[in-house]
Amino acid sequence: MTDSKALTFPCDFPLKIMGRAAPDFDSLVVEIVLRHVGSVREGAISVRESRGGNYVSVTVTVQAESQDQLDALYRELSGHEQILMVL
Repeated sequence: MTDSKALTFPCDFPLKIMGRAAPDFDSLVVEIVLRHVGSVREGAISVRESRGGNYVSVTVTVQAESQDQLDALYRELSGHEQILMVL
């Protein structure tokens, strides 16, 4: 039986990263992502503030090359003190 949820690489993979609103939060997220993927396409990054303005989410669609690459990216993002959640 094959796993229908398995990813086929390379593929576009959206990441949603959330944290407390700070002037440099989106730059921090992009800096970490670029260390792992090299570059992102124009329009691949969107930023959204919560209704109250206390939190921000950054969605980045990356060109994922392998599961190991995604795992390393998730580990670094999740381990950063300013990042509250990675989906």
